[in-house]
Amino acid sequence: MKKNNAIDIIKRMKNAKILVVGDIMLDRFVYGEVQRISPEGPVPVLFQKNESYMLGGAGNVVSNLCGLEVQVSLVSAIGQDDIGDQLREILRAKGVGVDGLVALKDKPTTLKTRYLASNQQLLRVDHENPAALTDDAEKQIWAALKSRVEDHDVVIVSDYGKGVLGLKLLNDLMKLAKKAGVPVLVDPKGNDYKIYKGAFLVTPNRKELGEAVGYTVPQDDAAVEEAARTLMKKAGISAVVATRSEAGMSVIQKKADKATHLGTTAREVFDVSGAGDTVIATIGAALATGASLDDAATLANEAGAVVVAKIGTAPILASELLPRFLEGRQSSENVDTAEQAERVVSRAAAKDIVAGWQRDGLRVGFTNGCFDIIHQGHTTYIDETKTHCDRLILALNTDKSVKRLKGETRPVNSEGDRAAVLAALRSVDLVVLFGDDDGDNDMPCQIIDTLRPDVIFKGGDYTEDQLPEAKIARAYGGDVVIMSLVEGRSTTNIIQKMKA
Repeated sequence: MKKNNAIDIIKRMKNAKILVVGDIMLDRFVYGEVQRISPEGPVPVLFQKNESYMLGGAGNVVSNLCGLEVQVSLVSAIGQDDIGDQLREILRAKGVGVDGLVALKDKPTTLKTRYLASNQQLLRVDHENPAALTDDAEKQIWAALKSRVEDHDVVIVSDYGKGVLGLKLLNDLMKLAKKAGVPVLVDPKGNDYKIYKGAFLVTPNRKELGEAVGYTVPQDDAAVEEAARTLMKKAGISAVVATRSEAGMSVIQKKADKATHLGTTAREVFDVSGAGDTVIATIGAALATGASLDDAATLANEAGAVVVAKIGTAPILASELLPRFLEGRQSSENVDTAEQAERVVSRAAAKDIVAGWQRDGLRVGFTNGCFDIIHQGHTTYIDETKTHCDRLILALNTDKSVKRLKGETRPVNSEGDRAAVLAALRSVDLVVLFGDDDGDNDMPCQIIDTLRPDVIFKGGDYTEDQLPEAKIARAYGGDVVIMSLVEGRSTTNIIQKMKA
């Protein structure tokens, strides 16, 4: 795959429209510390410190598509409960419409709660009813689907076996999508793939592929291809993308005589959680731009390599995928450039990243400013803040915001240049722009409330009672730390010296 082609596809994903249908759920993570065993029984006592929530099931496919900046619609079922309300709020925060969610009286929203201490999961509690939908509920789901399919470029079916995707619904969807000329991609469940007859593509892993054909599939190219062709013939499916863990993935199509086998590009593998959702989301996003399946799978293989190097379930971001196709990225210079580019992200992407860090028990710090001309005062301050946290977010005022705060002659350096320089600093883990409109009021209150870092830092020329953002942080349980400043160092002084 040519570099320029890959970059063009990633950039065009912003115009793609994808419909996700399947089992959505809410994942809850409760973090704490174990210091003793309960006197009531041989079980650890967890002292809870904090908790976080994220989209699960089909919702993780949605999160990955949002990370790729795709236009996403969702059709699923939730309960008429507080969990469903919370799930709606998370979707709205990502810019995803919720009018395709059917609220049911007799079926609760699926909630999976994980209790963790020192990154070790102690217990998982599932609150769900995986029974099939009633006829009335299925009719409501179908009505939501029927009105949306032809308005999208691709449909992704995310089957987690929680009852949303009945046989009749799937059959009707395949017929409708075929008539509309919209390809259907399936992340499958179970071993009977005949229920997906008419789908363009399924994405089983090697173990699931073996279960579908009735035997264990060896880890070699020829065996995977043979099993995939057996499955396509048996189930009436046009293509299979089989994920193979450390062996990468294989692309097998009915219309192609030869399979395409892609080796993994992951440098390190920490956690494969959610990697399948990343793969099908990336393939769908690429196909929606008109890319070939081989090119779409190549992009998905790179996206999978990114997410398995993260701890815990975390979506792919366009800003992480794009640098992997820089010219000559194998050189240390370009790898550094790619890593720096990955640190400059949107607010929505930053929210997901921060939640992931906090799930892993990391203390997340936050500071903000214009940082127009970087000087020793800035670097000393940033390095000092990093000693108080595990990860540091730097929120950077946009050009419009700096102009409002500092006057028409500022900023000296554009927001893109300022962000790139800050992302290159060893102490900075994430750069997020804010203040692009008057709604932010040039203050970091909104972005702090969105990201909810564990601690916010401010320079020593302020006191806490002078900071509106301090009240925001204290309200959700965050800390506020006032840092010392390097005397005589400021952008204003530098500009005055230059004029003199």
